[in-house]
Amino acid sequence: MAQRHAGTLQTLRPVYLDDSGQVTYHVVNPGGGCLRGDSYAIDLELLAGAHALVTTQSATKVYRTPDSAASQHMRIVLGPDSVLEYVPDALVIYREATYRQTCTVRMAASASLVLAEIVTPGWSPDGALFRYDELRMRTEIVRDGALLAVDNVLITPGSADPSGIGFLDGRTHFGSLTAVDARVDGALLDDLHEVTVGHPTVRSGLTRLNGPGFVLRCLGDDTTELTALFDAVIALLRSRWTGQAPLNLRKY
Repeated sequence: MAQRHAGTLQTLRPVYLDDSGQVTYHVVNPGGGCLRGDSYAIDLELLAGAHALVTTQSATKVYRTPDSAASQHMRIVLGPDSVLEYVPDALVIYREATYRQTCTVRMAASASLVLAEIVTPGWSPDGALFRYDELRMRTEIVRDGALLAVDNVLITPGSADPSGIGFLDGRTHFGSLTAVDARVDGALLDDLHEVTVGHPTVRSGLTRLNGPGFVLRCLGDDTTELTALFDAVIALLRSRWTGQAPLNLRKY
């Protein structure tokens, strides 16, 4: 186990939140948010058999980036039988902000992966939502040397009709959860569907990948609604894959 950080983005010492032996890392931005021209890099590598949960200390805030952008680039490498849960707090994008994020994953066939993201529009002086300029997120997953998925998300509020589907169909919050594991099958997806039905305030769509995995897309009007759904989904996956109860991240 080793960790290193440089610049403004930091990682806290690993913590153990229960007696299961599951290690948890917190990524921290002491500056309080992302500004014009900021570029962050996160590299995660899990060796064979390693299990890790990576989260953030608090929400990631992206402030005004006039004529520029803030960005984050993540590289993940998962060895055989490793398990990674990347579950950050919400990404909050404020007015006149542009944020671009990339994530590349290289994983062994026996590895397990959970990636979660919740996007929240930030406050603006006139009280209106969707004042940010652009959100762009790209995720590429290669499993056992073969491309499994390429996922592109682009939200440009200024070019969409506020009443139409291009504007999140009238909702304010967006969530995406991707999971890859050799044990993903039709029975698990049926159980996941039942979990989403139990959260009727969130509009959900569950898509099976062309391989052992799925993507869950969600639209809602409150961060806590999407967080509760993602917590329930991750709890189900943990119980099936590791036999462990979900961790209480103890942030509030």
